[in-house]
Amino acid sequence: MKASEDFFSRKEAALGVSLNQVQKQAVLQTEGALLLLASPGSGKTTTLIMRIGYLIEEKGASPQRIKAVTFSRASAADMRERFKRFFPELPPVDFSTIHSLSFEIVREHFRKTGTAFQLIEGSVDLGAEGDFNAEHPPLHKKFILRRLFQTIVGESITDDQMEELTTYISYIKNKMLPPNQWSLVDCDVPEAEQVLRAYEAFKRSGSNKLLIDYDDMLTIGNEVLGEDRELLRKYQQRYDYVLTDESQDTSMVQHAIVEKLVSEHGNLCVVADDDQSIYSWRGAEPAYLLDFRKVYPDAVTLFMEQNYRSSQDIVNASNQFIKKNKNRYDKNMFTSNPPQKPIQIKNLVCYPNQAAYLVEEIQAVENLSDIAVLYRNNSSSISIMNAFERAGIPFYMKDSDNRFFSHWVIADILNFMRMSFTDKRVDLLEQIHTKLSGYITKQQMAALKEIQNNESVFDNLLQYVELQDYQVKQLQACKEIFQKMKNIPPLDAIRVIRHKLGYEKAIAKMSERFGFRKDYLIGILNTLEEIANTLETMESFAKRLKYLESVMKSSKSNKTGNAVTFSTLHSAKGLEFQRVFMIDLIEGIIPANTDLEKSADGDRSYLEEAVRLFYVGMTRAKTELELLTYIERDGEEVKESRFLSMVRRIVSPPKQASKEERPKHRKADKMKIVITYNPNAIRNKAELKSGAMVRHRAFGKGEVVQIEEERIQIRFQAGVKTLLLDTCMELGVLELAE
Repeated sequence: MKASEDFFSRKEAALGVSLNQVQKQAVLQTEGALLLLASPGSGKTTTLIMRIGYLIEEKGASPQRIKAVTFSRASAADMRERFKRFFPELPPVDFSTIHSLSFEIVREHFRKTGTAFQLIEGSVDLGAEGDFNAEHPPLHKKFILRRLFQTIVGESITDDQMEELTTYISYIKNKMLPPNQWSLVDCDVPEAEQVLRAYEAFKRSGSNKLLIDYDDMLTIGNEVLGEDRELLRKYQQRYDYVLTDESQDTSMVQHAIVEKLVSEHGNLCVVADDDQSIYSWRGAEPAYLLDFRKVYPDAVTLFMEQNYRSSQDIVNASNQFIKKNKNRYDKNMFTSNPPQKPIQIKNLVCYPNQAAYLVEEIQAVENLSDIAVLYRNNSSSISIMNAFERAGIPFYMKDSDNRFFSHWVIADILNFMRMSFTDKRVDLLEQIHTKLSGYITKQQMAALKEIQNNESVFDNLLQYVELQDYQVKQLQACKEIFQKMKNIPPLDAIRVIRHKLGYEKAIAKMSERFGFRKDYLIGILNTLEEIANTLETMESFAKRLKYLESVMKSSKSNKTGNAVTFSTLHSAKGLEFQRVFMIDLIEGIIPANTDLEKSADGDRSYLEEAVRLFYVGMTRAKTELELLTYIERDGEEVKESRFLSMVRRIVSPPKQASKEERPKHRKADKMKIVITYNPNAIRNKAELKSGAMVRHRAFGKGEVVQIEEERIQIRFQAGVKTLLLDTCMELGVLELAE
C-alpha cells in the first residue's frame, strides 16, 4: 500500500494530478476484469493513463505487453500524447483503434494463407465519380454500391440513400447478423438487402483479389481468431493487459474480438459510460455493459461519478434528466464545482430567428473558441453558417457535410432558374421535366430531344409533340411563368418554383414513391430561401451557394483559431466548452420522428438513446448552457422537444405556474433582434384591416381574414395562419402588399 501511495504522491508532485478515491481504486485494480463506469467530466482518460503508468512503474509490466484500444484514431492519438506527457521516461505503449488491431490480424492471416486482398475504403478521390454504368467501376466501396444500385433498382442512388445504405451494411456486420436475418433490419433504401447480397458477392468475385472494407476488417478478424488457433494464441500471449476506452460505443463483433484476446488471462479494463451510448444505429451494443458480469462473473465494477467539468447547475440538471432512462446503471453524478449561471431556455417565434439570435448573442464575445453550437442534424448548420458568415463571426465546423450543396434539390432549383434565362435548352428540361406541372412523359421528352431547331422547348412541345389536352394549357402557363421569372429576386423565384411551377407537389409524390423524408426536403427549400433573402439576382444566389460551400470547407482551418465550434451532438462527445447552445430542440428533430414511431410501437430503446444524446449535449458545457426552441417552422406550428420540457420542469418545477396561468400557446421570448432588412415593415396594428393584402417574410403574400385583440388570421397560399399581433409588429415580419 505504501508503494501505491508513493506512486500517487510522486505523480501529484510532478504533474499536479490528484486522484480521488474511486480513481485510485481503478488504478490499483490491475488484475482480472474491471468495469469502470465514468460519468462525463470525471477524468476517465487521466485515470486510464495513470493506471497504465502504475502497471509499468509499480507492477513491473512491460509497456509492449499492454494494449489500449479506443474508439477513434483521434482518441488513440490523444491518449498516446497524454501518456508521453505523464510518463516521458517510459517506452511507448500500444494505443490503437479496434479497426487497426483487427486489420493487423487480418493481414497476418492473409499472409499465412496466401490470400491476395485489396482495401476498398479510405483515401480515394470521390470528387470525379465518372460513369457508374461503365464496365469496370473503380474498386471503391461507394463506386461499387452506386453501380449495383443502378443495376438492381434502375435509378441513381442519392447521397442520403448512400449514407443510409452504408449504415445498414455496417449495422449488419457489427451485429454479426447472418444473411437470413438481413431482411429483418429496417432500411428505407429500395432493395437494400438485394444490393448488399450483390455487394458481398462482388467483393469475392469482382476482382482477382478479395475485396474488403472497414467492416470486413472486424468480421474477418473475429472469424480468424475463432478459426486460427495458432494466430489466436500468438495475440493472446502478446498482451498481458488489455484496456478499452469508450466501450459504450463498441459493437458486438468488437466485443467478441476483445473477449477472445483476454480469454486466457482475463486482465481487461473496460472504461465506459452507458449513459453516453449514442451509436446503436451503427451497431454499438450498450446492453453489453449491462450484462458485463454475465461474461466476466468476477468482474469489479467502479463508479466514477464526480464531474470536474461543469457547474453545479448543469451537473444537477443533467443528473436528474438522465434518470428518466430505465435501462442503465444507477449512477449519481455530482460535482464540487460551485453554481455559475442557471440553464437558460429560449422560446423564439420562428426558425429563422434562431440564427439571428445566435449572432446577436455571440458577435460581441471575445473568446469565440469557448463557445459551441450543437445540433442533432448536419442540415441545421447551413442556416447558422450563412448567418455567421454574413455577420463576420469566425466558426469551425467539426462535421463538414458538403452533401447539402450537392443535393439534387439544389441542382433542381438552379436548373429551374437557368430555364428562366433560356427555355431553348432541352438538357435543362430533361433534368426537371418530371418535377414540373407540365406532366411531360418520358416518351414526350424523347420526342422533344429529336427536334433540334434551337427554339423554345415549350413551343416545340406544343407544336411538334403529341400531347394530352390538359397538357396544352399547363405547358403554356409554364412558359409564361419562366418568362416572368427572369428578372425577379431569387427568394421570389424559389417561391414561384415551389408553388406555381409545382415543384413542392412533385417532392411530395417523390417522397411517397421513393421513401424520401418530405420534411427534410422541404427544409432544404426553406434553407435556400434563407440564403436567397436579401440577394437581388439569381446569379448572385448561385454564387452565394458556391461561396458558402467553399466557406464550409475552409472552416476546417479554424479548428485551433478563435472561432465558434459548430458540431452535431454525436461528434461533440468528448469535447467541452465554457458556453454551449443546443438548437432546434423540437419534436421530430430530437427526439426524431423515428424515435417517436419506434417508441409508439413498444420499442423504447430508440427514445432512451435520444435521451442519452441530449444528455451528451448538456454535459459538454462548463459554465453556461442555453437551450433554444421555437414556435413555428416551415409555415407550421411545432412542439418543443419533450426533453426540453423535462429540463424546464427540473430547473423550474411546475408548482411555480398553475394551470390557469399557463398560456394556450408557448410564449416566445422577446428578442433584441430587429429585422433590419425590411424598412417597409408594419409597426402599427392600425395599418392592418380585414381584406388587406400583406406580405409575410416567411409565408409570402396573403390576405388578412380577421383581426382580434391579440391575433391576426391571414390566408396564404399554404393556408390560413394565425399569428400573434405583438410579435409580428415587434419583429417587423409583415408589410403591405400591392
